[in-house]
Amino acid sequence: MDAYQAYFSSQPTTVIAQDLLGRLLIYDSDQGHFAGYIVETEAYLGVKDSASHAFNHRRTNYSESLYGDPGDLYIYQIRANYCFDVVVQARNEPQGILIRAIEPLANLDQMAKNRHQTGVNLTNGPGKVMQALGIQDRHLDGLPMDQAPLKIDLSQRRQPQKIMVTPRIGVNQDGDSGKDLCRFYVWGNPYVSKSKRRDDDHDHHGWLKKEN
Repeated sequence: MDAYQAYFSSQPTTVIAQDLLGRLLIYDSDQGHFAGYIVETEAYLGVKDSASHAFNHRRTNYSESLYGDPGDLYIYQIRANYCFDVVVQARNEPQGILIRAIEPLANLDQMAKNRHQTGVNLTNGPGKVMQALGIQDRHLDGLPMDQAPLKIDLSQRRQPQKIMVTPRIGVNQDGDSGKDLCRFYVWGNPYVSKSKRRDDDHDHHGWLKKEN
């Protein structure tokens, strides 16, 4: 078992989703080296979660990667937007964590070209993250993170001052799991989706001053 498989199966999915906040998302492509701190995640809890692609044991060729090994990439399209989950828990236990937003760190100029946007709109949503990285297809779907150009650096973590917990965005609120508290974000970070500018922490973006 590699480090990614161990990490993504060692704790409950909601705990891992919170621990990912402040970790560095990295993507290396022909457009260069991209990086950004994860500031927002959502946990999807498998066959009993009405918001999950695997609810009621649903399993299709399209969602097969969600049933893979912990640390695999699950890339899918919602309307016109591509999104990606990290597969969590053991093979055939289809839980995942959606990376909803990042605070850009490297290759911002290329992100802006890819998005035709600047500022917080660059990466303050899951589809925006993928656009900024230049990923607009599913060619990475199913790849294990230790072999993929898209990965999360588990060796370090920027510490949030406070982690906020809410229901998920864009799911059926009338479903059995619609109001479950499975969305996590760095309080005060301006790149969090749907955040109000009055809540922004302009000085530190919601991070503790001293990093690990």
